[in-house]
Amino acid sequence: MQTPDDLSITPRDRRFSRSGTDRHWVGGDPVATAFFNALSITFPRGEAYFIESVRAFRDGAPPRLATEIAAFIKQEVVHSREHLAFNRQVMEQGYDVTLLDGDVTRLLDLARARTPIVSLAATMALEHFTAILAHQLLRDPRHLDGADPEAAGLWRWHAIEEIEHKGVAYDTWLHATSGWSRFRRWRLKSLMMLIVTRHFLRHRARGMIELLRQDGVTGMQAWRGLLAYAFVRPGIVRSILRAWCAYFLPGFHPWNEDDRHLIARYESDYAAARMPGAGKGTAITA
Repeated sequence: MQTPDDLSITPRDRRFSRSGTDRHWVGGDPVATAFFNALSITFPRGEAYFIESVRAFRDGAPPRLATEIAAFIKQEVVHSREHLAFNRQVMEQGYDVTLLDGDVTRLLDLARARTPIVSLAATMALEHFTAILAHQLLRDPRHLDGADPEAAGLWRWHAIEEIEHKGVAYDTWLHATSGWSRFRRWRLKSLMMLIVTRHFLRHRARGMIELLRQDGVTGMQAWRGLLAYAFVRPGIVRSILRAWCAYFLPGFHPWNEDDRHLIARYESDYAAARMPGAGKGTAITA
């Protein structure tokens, strides 16, 4: 499988409310709110790193891949802008995100000390994480049940575009490692996924526990809430396990599962935000 020929990567310049949300904006649930808030804190710095990692291999890329990378960058830039605004709202609700932001900064500093190809492998693994989380977010409405409408719109918009560009980092990796043996390619990508998974789960849990502490939810109560959210209801971690495992299989490609039907559920909500020139049959077509 490869990226579908008729896929359109469509940057949407959507601006969401800057007026603030309730402290527990996901249906009054502090655990669900902590999950989304902790994840959002990672996005501005993380997506800048993704852009750097993919852009490093843009020169010499085939024309189709070059336009794919350009669309990816446009989408990620706008994601960063909107999550910066969202994160300011989180802080306006009284949350101190210093610990969370510090964790992201330290990890990215370590990542940037590695070679460009290792950074690309890390980006590819993280992009798979965001894509399979986006899939579940759009597939199961329970994840945003009772959420503030503007905040829910932000997360669905982000999920749509994460699915659209889920093959970009992987296709860039295939281009950059075209001279490698299949085993060498598989070994590095698998090792990086294991490392990324360890850090991703550890630091998102650490971030959630810190935000819950600031809500007065501590100790076993906090951990029970986190584990129930991850593995029981709605079970966000449990729901992505199969897709996570697929990453290690021979012949894996992000588009082995064509989930564009999930985009179609919500795409009309953001039609007016399409950037000029975006869409099928244009220069921004993967």
